[in-house]
Amino acid sequence: MAPARSRWIVGPRDPAAERLLADALGIHRLLAVVLVARGYSEPCEAARFLNPSLDDLGDPALLPDFHRGLSLILAARERGDRIFVHGDYDVDGVCTATLLGHFLKKIGCDVHVHVPHREREGYGIHLSIIAEAVDRGAKLFVTGDCGISAHEQVRAAKEAGMAVVVTDHHHVPEAFPEADAVINPHRGDSRYPFADLCGCGVAFRFCEGITREIGWPIDKFRRRYLDLAALATVADVMPLVGENRILAKHGLQRLERTPWVGLRALLEKCGLLDKRPLTSHDVGYRLGPRINAAGRIDDAILALRLLQSEAMDQARALAEEVDRLNAERQRLQNRAVEEAVARIEAQRWEDLPLLMLEDPAWNGGVIGLIAGKLRERYWRPACVGTLDGDGRFKFSARSVPGFHLAEAIRAHEPLLRGGGHALAAGFSVDPSMLQQAKEALLAYASQILSADDLVPTVEAVAEVSLRDVDLEAAEALEQLEPTGVGNSRPTFVARRVGVSRVTATRSPNAVVLDLIAEDGRVVRAVSFNDAEAWRQASLDEPYDVVFLPEVNRFNGRTSLNLKVVDTKPSD
Repeated sequence: MAPARSRWIVGPRDPAAERLLADALGIHRLLAVVLVARGYSEPCEAARFLNPSLDDLGDPALLPDFHRGLSLILAARERGDRIFVHGDYDVDGVCTATLLGHFLKKIGCDVHVHVPHREREGYGIHLSIIAEAVDRGAKLFVTGDCGISAHEQVRAAKEAGMAVVVTDHHHVPEAFPEADAVINPHRGDSRYPFADLCGCGVAFRFCEGITREIGWPIDKFRRRYLDLAALATVADVMPLVGENRILAKHGLQRLERTPWVGLRALLEKCGLLDKRPLTSHDVGYRLGPRINAAGRIDDAILALRLLQSEAMDQARALAEEVDRLNAERQRLQNRAVEEAVARIEAQRWEDLPLLMLEDPAWNGGVIGLIAGKLRERYWRPACVGTLDGDGRFKFSARSVPGFHLAEAIRAHEPLLRGGGHALAAGFSVDPSMLQQAKEALLAYASQILSADDLVPTVEAVAEVSLRDVDLEAAEALEQLEPTGVGNSRPTFVARRVGVSRVTATRSPNAVVLDLIAEDGRVVRAVSFNDAEAWRQASLDEPYDVVFLPEVNRFNGRTSLNLKVVDTKPSD
């Protein structure tokens, strides 16, 4: 069998700390291995992580400009002024708009809710929407999951006579808009203890603070809106630690019995209505993509109407529509990825340190997904573009560790216009400057990235003995849920593992491996990589295996399954 095509990073072990933690909490030793490796070696810290409490959420009044925002909301309610709520077209933005709109109406405000159309309005707040808010008689303009860079739009709203409250979670520029209140925990002067909330998380905490100030029951507020906060937190790929873990853990439990008719219809459509427990995987791969699909290839208003639905018939029809749009999104994405791969390999670009390609026919709502697929396939930064409504090429980019996209964009202004984060960003280029932009980014990547940066990295929590991995261990590891960024599902390395049999499956890309533990026990594992290599591999030599323990549940029965992440012949 060919050697692994990736670098392995295996964490160190601290057996004494693991033993102490396992004994103190009465938990499985393998769970203690993970907790110690992730910095939770103190029993109190580990217990708090495993059992996150809503009581550990920070005081909403510590959010910057909380009291200014509170005063503006309550004054608008007192006078009967219309409030215009502006969200965004992704899951986080739609959930934020839904939460703000529903809550403000519940406390007696006159509210209109808007989410932008990706193609007609683009990201953020289009100036035409300021005019629409004025036409609708709004006196207060409230943003959710956007607005922190909307200088011109906030200025226009103020000049039109509206007060402005910005609630956002994106990183704050050097100067933020001159709104009446800017509620963003990333502000340098913020005293709020946790900065990495999603947009809906910020709105949730802000509205919870309002609930407390007006004397309404906090528990009732949380029961109504926790599921929206969890859905947005997971779908927006926020780090699932700290307050995000608290919101996601309790919110997913609430989602299992959600009061939102639209979410019940969507759960039903996804076959998740009676699933217990719901996991971050269910949100990230089933619910989130369907809500996102409306904004990607049609109109996010469909997703908003779904979440706002009060009648099940209407909700089911909208759930059916977003499901259809998601299927169309997958078709457009898969076709574009195939075209992109064909171009890359025909031009022999796969060895370049950065990929940048465009096609006016590609749908602007899926270029980020295409970039992500190319990044995964070739393990290098990928920038994928299409023409926008202004005749410029807009690109969505995904990167690998070692290449900071936002810094790369800033280094090439004004040739590139845009921004983002280290691993995900977007920018636009004038068509006449496209070739220059490609050459400049490629040269920059050549300077920044080393050959090692372009080799995929597989990280494992620790090296363990396969005899210590059983069904009880896999079930214990489920206490780490919800898992995701910052709290990934743990993988381990087992050395010198025997393979007694390789069995084909219905999928040509997967094989079942019978692994032999040190105590002679046969452990079933599934490999979704290198299926052809395994069919031809020698079973007379041992292998080192990176694997993910899983609980397989079928027809009321549970069993251990190992998902093989990577393999190489033992030294």
